[in-house]
Amino acid sequence: MPRAALLILPILLLTLAAGGCTPVGVAVGAGATAATASQSERGLEGTARDIAIKTEINHYLFQKNVDLFSAVGLSVEDGRVLLTGSVPKPEDRIEAARLAWKADGIREVINEIQVVDNSDIVDKARDTWIETQLETKMLFDGGISSINYDVDTVNGTVYLFGIAQNGTELQLVIDHARNLDYVRNVVSYVRIKGAS
Repeated sequence: MPRAALLILPILLLTLAAGGCTPVGVAVGAGATAATASQSERGLEGTARDIAIKTEINHYLFQKNVDLFSAVGLSVEDGRVLLTGSVPKPEDRIEAARLAWKADGIREVINEIQVVDNSDIVDKARDTWIETQLETKMLFDGGISSINYDVDTVNGTVYLFGIAQNGTELQLVIDHARNLDYVRNVVSYVRIKGAS
């Protein structure tokens, strides 16, 4: 099987799992996923590698403990992993990082998991609102290539992860985040394109 086909296979399999069972949904979902992946800075091959890493880490988390799996947010970009979320014990935070390092192709694990979840359903709803608002602002801002960013919010702290075209674009994203209601802090792990 050609190398490109092997790289697209995980994307198509994930689309099948998430996109429903109808042939039309599969075809449209697979095409949209492949088109989106090819437009990101990572390209098709890089996106496929990151999806494989994310899948492997999620597998380890789920095997260890379903509660840990559901508590940990996960973003992967070019072999870099950002862990977010909140857990009840410091040991859970350490275990999540240990499991992330087990995956093939990991270059860095950034552990921003918070210990002791003091949030309630209102806090979780606010976090979801913040993420939705920020992603919408980024999508409609012509100065931002939003496809290259992951956003996660935990207890009012916005975590940014991905690749910025330049410092100006990154500052636009940070400014959008800071200007949203309920945002307490913005933490950026975004790399500038071409920077090492």
